[in-house]
Amino acid sequence: MTIKSGHTDKRRETRLTAIARAVIFLVSLILLCALVIEYGFQLDEVEKAAINAIFTFSIWFYFVLYLLIVIFRRKQIVKRSIIMTVSMALLLIYAIISNHLTPALLVFSIVELSRGIVNFIGKKTNPALLLSTAFLVITAIGTIILLVPRSTLPDVRLSVADALFVSTSALCVTGLSPVDISSTFTVAGQTVILFLIQIGALGVMTITSAFALFFMGETSIINQFALRDVVGSDTFSSLISTLLYILGFTFAIETAGFFSIWLSIHNTLGMSVGEELFFSAFHSISAFCNAGFSTLGGNLGNPALIHGHNIFYLTISILVIFGGIGFPTMVNLANIIMNIMRRIFKSALLKSSTSVKFSHLENLNTRIVLDATLFLIIGGTIIIALLEWNGAFAEMTTSGKLVHSFFNSVSPRTAGFNSVDLTLFSPLSIIFYTLLMWIGGASQSTAGGVKVNTIMVAVANFRSILKGRESIVLYNREIDAYSVKRASAIIFGSLATIFIFWIALIVAEPQLRPYKLFFEVVSAISTVGSTLDVTPMLGTVGKLLISLLMFIGRVGLMTVLMSLMHNGRKLSYKYPVEKVIIN
Repeated sequence: MTIKSGHTDKRRETRLTAIARAVIFLVSLILLCALVIEYGFQLDEVEKAAINAIFTFSIWFYFVLYLLIVIFRRKQIVKRSIIMTVSMALLLIYAIISNHLTPALLVFSIVELSRGIVNFIGKKTNPALLLSTAFLVITAIGTIILLVPRSTLPDVRLSVADALFVSTSALCVTGLSPVDISSTFTVAGQTVILFLIQIGALGVMTITSAFALFFMGETSIINQFALRDVVGSDTFSSLISTLLYILGFTFAIETAGFFSIWLSIHNTLGMSVGEELFFSAFHSISAFCNAGFSTLGGNLGNPALIHGHNIFYLTISILVIFGGIGFPTMVNLANIIMNIMRRIFKSALLKSSTSVKFSHLENLNTRIVLDATLFLIIGGTIIIALLEWNGAFAEMTTSGKLVHSFFNSVSPRTAGFNSVDLTLFSPLSIIFYTLLMWIGGASQSTAGGVKVNTIMVAVANFRSILKGRESIVLYNREIDAYSVKRASAIIFGSLATIFIFWIALIVAEPQLRPYKLFFEVVSAISTVGSTLDVTPMLGTVGKLLISLLMFIGRVGLMTVLMSLMHNGRKLSYKYPVEKVIIN
């Protein structure tokens, strides 16, 4: 009888906890909507009173919530949650005393919504479906915010299709836009785009799980499994350090890029200091996230920028490269550097005269990414220079030609920044540019494309067939069969998707040249953002098709397809094996 009563109490507690979490999530969502309304619209007195009532209710709701947590659940709270709870309580007290509610409420709504998302991730939900849904929801939120009056300049009417397109492009770090960013959006609207870029680059799961691990001290085993695959952590014990590396790398690289860009354009573009700082921050984040958005008319080919700013273009290129090699590669490189420094320090401390021996610490993925990236950058720079030296780059200085050849070999994979009008490129350059877009950057990076990892595995498979080998080897490591199958599936899926959407666009946009539409399709699915002046000319159907392509390209074709299918049960038997004639 006692056992049964205990089970009943536990079920009741679980039910009450679920209801409480749902109420908290709902209040936080309503609060976020109220904040968006206050930010985006000119309100009359009645509407302001209603919004203030929501704010007042929310602040006291959170106050009571955290008070109850401290009183009744202090034994279950780990150290990180204690710090979080105390910090939030102090923030609440400050907000109530100072009457500055908006910043505090924004923090609370984001934290509690993140907690709700993490709790949902922790359930046995299809991870692919969850990721796809999260991107769609945030795209919808971004669309709504971009449509509010304060996001656009006066006398600018932004259609729903255009707002959806820009929101999708920003979240999918693509850079395609049917409207000019500088002449359409206010600084507030451009800031919204910047936030969407940062969220899309780091990933929804990375950001929300970072809140859970660092601030709330809670995350489920299922969530840890999913997050470990996203961030490329080898073990659960290194999950937090890997997340710290990712956030630390992002902040450090974007900050360094910000200062380098500001120094290179200071007092040269006719901007105020405030405008220069915003310009530098926007382009640093956009470059590292491989987004390709610019606040200048004509992108980075703006006449005010094109001459005498080689340092700027080199900075953007370096930021794009760092973003394109991926967080796992950067984490592995950081570990290698730290290990080397530790050994040198240890050798110096012990005053050893023997040479320090360095073992091979880089993993296979790091070698693949670095070698492929270096090959594509060097080869791309040479080919672009040869093809456009007396073409699109004809009016530039020798140093300018070299810099822009380098820039235009880096940007297609997959930033999409344009330093020259791509319609001036020769047909051979466009073909090569399209190939670079399709290949893309590294796996688990901010870049798109089929990824250099996939191409390297496919090349290794091709080489093994030519040599008549059963095993597929890269850098003295045998590649597992699943990786080979997945690489083949990704390449086939990408080519099939490109062909299907190309045909659909030809039907939807018959007035546009087919080769330009093909370039647009590859740019969208590879989340590049380059265009042959096609994007602004697309109709509503064309914009929706390209938006869908950008979504597929960012989330991943395999992820999208897996989200639509149920996981099949593992077969307890095997079929007979036969060879198929292939030649």
